[in-house]
Amino acid sequence: MKKVRKAVFPVAGLGTRFLPATKSIPKEMLTVVDRPVIQYVVDEAREAGIEHFIFVTGRNKAVIEDHFDVQFELYDTLAQRGKDDQLSRLQRLQPSPGQTSFTRQQVPLGLGHAVWCARDLVGDEPFALLLPDMIMQIDQSCLKQMVELYEQTGNNIIAVQECDPAETHKYGIVGRGRDVHSGFEITGMVEKPTHGTAPSNLYINGRYILQPEIFKILEGQEKGAGNEIQLTDAMLKLEKEQAFYGYHYQGRTFDCGSPEGFIEANVAFSLWRADMHDNVVDMLARSLRDLRPIERRKMPR
Repeated sequence: MKKVRKAVFPVAGLGTRFLPATKSIPKEMLTVVDRPVIQYVVDEAREAGIEHFIFVTGRNKAVIEDHFDVQFELYDTLAQRGKDDQLSRLQRLQPSPGQTSFTRQQVPLGLGHAVWCARDLVGDEPFALLLPDMIMQIDQSCLKQMVELYEQTGNNIIAVQECDPAETHKYGIVGRGRDVHSGFEITGMVEKPTHGTAPSNLYINGRYILQPEIFKILEGQEKGAGNEIQLTDAMLKLEKEQAFYGYHYQGRTFDCGSPEGFIEANVAFSLWRADMHDNVVDMLARSLRDLRPIERRKMPR
């Protein structure tokens, strides 16, 4: 069994739900408290033992590459001003030379196509896939626990969590089979099932460990929903040849690809910090007491 050493981060999305903010700033670089969203996801991968971080980027995403590079002027300024704590923190987050790779998707053909673009950088070994919109709040990395399940079972691992049964039509849903170690066998997958047809209320939450055979399938995968190459379609084909296991994640997940999820993440992570908790609680109480929704007057057409 090969070790999971590499992780793929598809960061080529346009972030249209955050316009005009994302007109010049990648959505992955919007900050939750004091770190970009992408930093949370990379930190999760690092905690899981990932050694090589592969970013599938697009136009106007160069700032992501700059973020994970050494900034000599900044480091030197912090050192000269004696801000050792800030400097040490930045250096801890800094990937080592050769740990990051970047490739361009170039055309927006969906998640499956983005994963396929990383094929030569991943090579013939299993890899983790982390969707950067989804950030996790839990004491131990979700991916780390998935890697532990992978080492017990092999093959492919998908993280899932529960949703309201009335909302299964919004997600990719898996069928649950018998328990295996800390996970369970996946008996089927369906993307956005119609009401009343979902095999469970366990939805795929944006964390995967996949075998390299997925690339060959993606290479010939036809376009699916949204006229895009869908990863779920390729996984359904791979499922006929290899086992898939589910890891039932028990923490909180925030969809930072939506404004509401992004705001919720900022509140949750600020409340999680001992140095901010009390002040944020007071601020929220004042806001709930004093602020009222603005009723905008109708503007003439």
